[in-house]
Amino acid sequence: MSAEQQIIKLGIKLPVATAPAGNYVSAIQSGNLLYTSGRGPLPVNGRAAKGRLGRDYSTVDGYNLARSACIDLLATLRHQLGSLDRIVRFIELNGSINSTPEFEEHAKVLDGASDLLVQIFGSSGEHVRSVIGVNSLRNGIPLTIKTIVEVKMDELPPHCQSF
Repeated sequence: MSAEQQIIKLGIKLPVATAPAGNYVSAIQSGNLLYTSGRGPLPVNGRAAKGRLGRDYSTVDGYNLARSACIDLLATLRHQLGSLDRIVRFIELNGSINSTPEFEEHAKVLDGASDLLVQIFGSSGEHVRSVIGVNSLRNGIPLTIKTIVEVKMDELPPHCQSF
């Protein structure tokens, strides 16, 4: 089953890719590798998530926030590539967790994104990853994720430069 079909089967509706939060692009391709900028959790009821893991959010909350950020990441990838079916495999996933100094479950939080990638892409969603705790993130969001993916080089959509 293709990634696009799997998303439908899982009942996931990808939003319009969110715009960058500053003077940079959301994704850029070099050869057969596509690099994304950091993506945060999607707003809920029009409100952006704000706060820290270990204070404002539990590990389970963080897992769901990472899953939400991954949905925004997938929307960015689809916008850039035209279809998620152009992804050959995920190479790397990196996460930054806005957490208290005592919080130690960063890996469990980032599993929210990793698990979703494997659900959609199977073994092609498996990746190396790194996750760190940080003192703050833009606008107080609880986490960001970014990725590097290998893509098929055939039939590049005309907008596949950067946005």
